[in-house]
Amino acid sequence: MAGNLKYMIPEVPPSNNKYIGRMNRWEYQEEKKRWAALVQFLCSPKPEKPIPKAKVTLTYFFPTRVRRDPDNYSGKMILDGLVRSGILLDDSFSCIELVLLGGYDKENPRTEITVEVKE
Repeated sequence: MAGNLKYMIPEVPPSNNKYIGRMNRWEYQEEKKRWAALVQFLCSPKPEKPIPKAKVTLTYFFPTRVRRDPDNYSGKMILDGLVRSGILLDDSFSCIELVLLGGYDKENPRTEITVEVKE
C-alpha cells in the first residue's frame, strides 16, 4: 500500500498538562477511551491491514492564539486510537515517525491526521 491517508477530528485533544501529576486517573482513562472511539469512528477509510511503518503528522488547529507547547500535545490518545482501530500496526519508535504541528482556526478547531506509508 502506498500513499497517504488523511483524517480529521472536529476537536483538539486536551493538553497533557490536564492530567500529568494530577489525581484524576479515571477522568484520564475516560477521555482516552473517548478519543479511541473518535478515531475509530471518524478515521475512515482504513487500510486492509495495519500499516507497519508510517510517518504520522498531527496538525492541531486551536480556537485561540494562546501559546502552546508541542510536548503538551504528544498525540498519545490519537496514536493509541490509530493502533486500536487497525490503521497502524504499532506506535513505537521503530514503526512511526511523528510530526506535530499547530495552527489557528477560531471557526473550525480540529485535529488533522496524515498517515504516510513508509516502505
